[in-house]
Amino acid sequence: MLSAAPIKFRCARRTAIRFAGLLLVAAASSPALAAGCAFEPQGEGRVAAVIDARSFRLDDGREVRLAGIEPVAAEKADRRSALSALIEGRSVTLSGEDDTPDRYGRQSAFAFLATSEDSVQALLLAQGEALVSGTVADKDCALALTAAEAAARRSKLGIWADPAAIKNAESPGDILAGIGQFTLVEGKVLSVRQAGATTYLNFGRNWTRGFAATISRRVLSAFDTAGVGVKSLENRQIRVRGWVEAHGGPRIEVLRVGQIELVGGN
Repeated sequence: MLSAAPIKFRCARRTAIRFAGLLLVAAASSPALAAGCAFEPQGEGRVAAVIDARSFRLDDGREVRLAGIEPVAAEKADRRSALSALIEGRSVTLSGEDDTPDRYGRQSAFAFLATSEDSVQALLLAQGEALVSGTVADKDCALALTAAEAAARRSKLGIWADPAAIKNAESPGDILAGIGQFTLVEGKVLSVRQAGATTYLNFGRNWTRGFAATISRRVLSAFDTAGVGVKSLENRQIRVRGWVEAHGGPRIEVLRVGQIELVGGN
């Protein structure tokens, strides 16, 4: 998935491109961006086993977690099989901004096969077998990932074959059914309100029961740096991606600008 998720201003595409954390829907279709996630080398190895939908173990024992994507909901299918078909038993090269293992000892990285300039992440996204997380700050990489996701969505591949893959912000019950899942929600922001240290993007007229995206005060500076005032999102059609929580109505906490994108003719 303001990637993971992308912002498109009708007046000036070049203005939106400078937003490091924003993903452009229009620019996302450019094949020239396909190889945009080549960071510092983090080594290479042969994939000995696929652990889950976005994690694998190399033959030297290292565990790698694919950066920049989220797996689709488990009930849609066994998503581990998609990653297995791509990389199991094959050699990959790794790159990333930081090779420090996470608390589980996994190395977060972008993986590449010798047979493709696209990252494994982009290949999964292009098949509709993953979602953009909206966490990648590098704009070229973010655009490349969004391009792959958008192509699969247009072709109705994988998860996108389901018309309900993107939840309607006007149906809070449907969104609440996915509590604890990484979800995409689309709708019109009816109001932007601040309460204490939290800014609410309200999609329903009933603020307590309707869907809302929440932005903490500490994150607002990232929107300002991107040149996007959150108040400007009022009355715009946007897509929000993130983890669904329940606080009265369904909520998604926006931790990065890339989690929101303007859609359509905004």
